[in-house]
Amino acid sequence: MKLVKSLLLGSAAGLIAVGGAQAADLPVKAKAVEYVRICSLYGAGFYYIPGTDTCIKLGGYLRAEVALGTNSVYGIANGAPAGAHNRLSNYYTARAREDLNIDTRTATEYGVVRTFFDATFSWTTGSYVGTGSGTGTTGYSATTAGTTTINPTDGGTSGGSLGVYYAFIQFAGFTMGKAVSQFDAPWTNYPGNNIDSLVGGSGTVTGVNQFTYTADFGQGVTAAFSAEDATAYYQAGNMNLTGASAGSMIGGTYGSNAIGGSRSPNLVGMVRVDQAWGMFQASVAAHDNHVAYYGATETTGHPDDKWGWAVQLALSIKNIPTGAGDVINIQGVYTDGATRYNFQNLAGSSYSMFGSSGVAYQSVGFASAPDTVFITGGQQETVKTWGFRGAYTHNWDPYWNTALYGAYAQAQYGSVAKTALCGAGGAGGVFGGLAGVTGCNPDFAVAQIGLITRWTPVKNLTFSGDVNWTHLDQKYSGTVGYAGAGTTAKPAALYELKDQDSITLLLRAQRNW
Repeated sequence: MKLVKSLLLGSAAGLIAVGGAQAADLPVKAKAVEYVRICSLYGAGFYYIPGTDTCIKLGGYLRAEVALGTNSVYGIANGAPAGAHNRLSNYYTARAREDLNIDTRTATEYGVVRTFFDATFSWTTGSYVGTGSGTGTTGYSATTAGTTTINPTDGGTSGGSLGVYYAFIQFAGFTMGKAVSQFDAPWTNYPGNNIDSLVGGSGTVTGVNQFTYTADFGQGVTAAFSAEDATAYYQAGNMNLTGASAGSMIGGTYGSNAIGGSRSPNLVGMVRVDQAWGMFQASVAAHDNHVAYYGATETTGHPDDKWGWAVQLALSIKNIPTGAGDVINIQGVYTDGATRYNFQNLAGSSYSMFGSSGVAYQSVGFASAPDTVFITGGQQETVKTWGFRGAYTHNWDPYWNTALYGAYAQAQYGSVAKTALCGAGGAGGVFGGLAGVTGCNPDFAVAQIGLITRWTPVKNLTFSGDVNWTHLDQKYSGTVGYAGAGTTAKPAALYELKDQDSITLLLRAQRNW
């Protein structure tokens, strides 16, 4: 009996051992590898980069738009050939654009390390300008990678461009790289999400290279000090008036631009308060005007450097009784030798516009606002400007909203410019002494008003229409004999000196993602 029991137990043990061996040899389903994990630390849309503790978010938009009455999608009908208002001027300008941005963030013992990159790929309608030939030949002009090319045989293949808007690192309160200027209001150029080309304040919507430290004092109070690159967006010009002529002035250029190499970044300070009721910001900036030489060589001499400055106040008011989400944004600025903080880069500070006339062949209005002016052998004189802009945005319902916006800017010259261009009594100099000119004063003002309505039928898809009126109030009067220009096809004739207007309409469809 004991023998049988031993045999049975031994057989069972053997079967169990064999069964265990067979089970061990069977394939086991592996645990799924989590390649992409949601990162909830920094808001919606962030994911962990596999194998790291860094979170990443991809975003952007695709935009299709057409601007009517201008050769620029974001600008007014000004310059050559848009300001000519003739058969060379575009009735419409179309653009397709894709924007891509990459946001990464990593938590460290020193705080969050952030990198941000934003680039745009665009295709824009070009223009045809006159070549000045006797046969009426025109050349195609297109913007490619920030430069304008004119090629009579190019059918438009160079209309594509790449733009790098932002590329910066943020760490422990520091911002290093290409980002929005600390001087700017939070809405940059868009108090009402309007066209780009408003005067009356600064606006580096495509970013400016900078090294910034921002201190956060809590309760919505922050302050920043920044050193920012002046060369790309903040040089309106240092003009040698000795090179001015009546023809160049009518084209919007008051002499020869003689900006020298970079010597100092713009120094910017900012204090800001963000609360439930809205926002208040005060900004100041210093700008070094550094001129090259009076002439072509070093031996001709040069003016001394002259520092310009700007100050700006901005206010945003929320929780307005007119409706949920309604907001008023306003700002005001004064500059002295730092014109780009008022006539910002996308608005420009040079004007040349033609229109109708009842007393001459046509009328013309022109103006220019550089940072400083000088004459050969003399020192720099700053150009002073002031301006403001703002908007009121009303939400009709969750799908429709409208913004009414406006802007105004004025430029004022000193005695050096007025004497050189118009003579001591306004009846001499380069322009004031010409036959037919009854009033000569380089001071001018620009006024703008617009209305934009947006419809968002589904989330992140918006259709908008933006109509804008811009008025150039120039201070010249009388008539002038103009030699004409090939690029605008304007003939040599008598022109009336007169204020000018531009009316544009921007239609846009945009899908954010």
